Amino acid sequence: MKVPYVDNEPREGELSSPSEDDDVRRMVRGGVHAWQPRRGPDFSDLLLRIGAGPSPWVLYTAASAALVVILLVAFLVGSYLQIGALAPQPVPANIH
Repeated sequence: MKVPYVDNEPREGELSSPSEDDDVRRMVRGGVHAWQPRRGPDFSDLLLRIGAGPSPWVLYTAASAALVVILLVAFLVGSYLQIGALAPQPVPANIH
C-alpha cells in the first residue's frame, strides 16, 4: 500500500501556519508508523456484519414468496394480453 510522503520542508505558496502543519504532519506520521498490515482478510468483522441481518430461513422464505408472486403475476398478465405461448393458437380448419 502506498502512503503519501510527508516532508518537513515548507513549500512555496502555502498559506497555513507552521504549527498546524507540524501537528498534521506528526499525526500523519504517527498513524503511518503505527499501522501494521494484518495477515489475510478480516473474517471476524465480516461475520459480525453478516450476522446482524435476518436469518437465512427468513431471507429464503421471503425470496421464494416474492418469486412465486412475480411468476404468478407474469402468467396472469401474459394470459390477459395473449402474448407468447399463452395466446390462443390458430386452428387450421380445412372443413368444407
